Amino acid sequence: MAHPAEAATSTSPDFASVLHRYREATRARLFRYLPRAEPREYLYDLAADYPSRGGRGFRPSLCIATARAFGAPPEAALCTAVSIELIHNAMLIHDDIEDESEERRGSPALHVREGVPIALNVGDMLSLLAMRPLLDNQAVLGPWMSLRILEETERMARESAEGQALELGWRRDNVWDLGDADYLTMVLKKTCWLATIHPMRVGALIGTRGRIDPDRFVRFGFFLGAAFQVQDDLLNLQGDPEAYGKELDGDILEGKRTLMLIHLFECASDSEKQRLAEMLGRERHERSADDVRWVRDLMDRYGSITYAREAAHGLAGAARYEFEQIFGGLPDSPDKRFIEALPEWVIRRT
Repeated sequence: MAHPAEAATSTSPDFASVLHRYREATRARLFRYLPRAEPREYLYDLAADYPSRGGRGFRPSLCIATARAFGAPPEAALCTAVSIELIHNAMLIHDDIEDESEERRGSPALHVREGVPIALNVGDMLSLLAMRPLLDNQAVLGPWMSLRILEETERMARESAEGQALELGWRRDNVWDLGDADYLTMVLKKTCWLATIHPMRVGALIGTRGRIDPDRFVRFGFFLGAAFQVQDDLLNLQGDPEAYGKELDGDILEGKRTLMLIHLFECASDSEKQRLAEMLGRERHERSADDVRWVRDLMDRYGSITYAREAAHGLAGAARYEFEQIFGGLPDSPDKRFIEALPEWVIRRT
């Protein structure tokens, strides 16, 4: 069966090959940074768990493709791409704990299998291991550029933590009087900085040797990353269980403030809002399958899923416009075509 990332790649004849090549190059280098040392049973073997489960690899691929589109050789961005993928996997472990998720990439989440304390420590270690390839950048990029990328990484990590704090705080305090702007602000920080903005910023810095303003990539990265997140939220409700790799309807059980849930609160009757608020105020284990079915039925009745799908398409369209502003003047290349195809891919993936 085709890899999920390759199943929706008719957007460009080069897309699948570029994504596969950069993903596999990143994975091969990544495992060099996972020590074969003790304690293996409780730490280092577990650090390899999530990276070994696969994944689309579009974050490191976007970093390498951006660097290449601006003229860098692939090797120049590889250490930075590895660091991005290590940080991503570390955040997945922590996210699964914070969300009480049961599955990740088709298997039990690490904390479900190994317990929360060990999983937390493994996530912490992956974050620390992500610093080593950034230090190794000195041999390829020199000390000045290596420091610049380290500073960019610190910015990305801070933005991501702030976005996660918003989402966790809304759930803890049962905040439901939110609008689309609140959701998009959270997504900008939690999703877009790691998924799209940071990979392009550092890739462009590498490709131009620092002769570009990285802030040029914030708008494109926001629209692309927000489209990706809305589509991810939709897949949680309607995705193919085998391809999706996580528990369907898990966002409802977890009480995540998705665009669909926010739209539902805006459209529901007073009595429905009261019941929704009461349900979301309970702990995850206190929410039932009947609760989930009721919320899903309401989303269908009020057109919340259609609303979110149209928003994802609108965000992808805005991303296509921003692509032309940034990359339009660059020479044609497989890397440029890969980046150009991403807005369509993020809303077509399964």
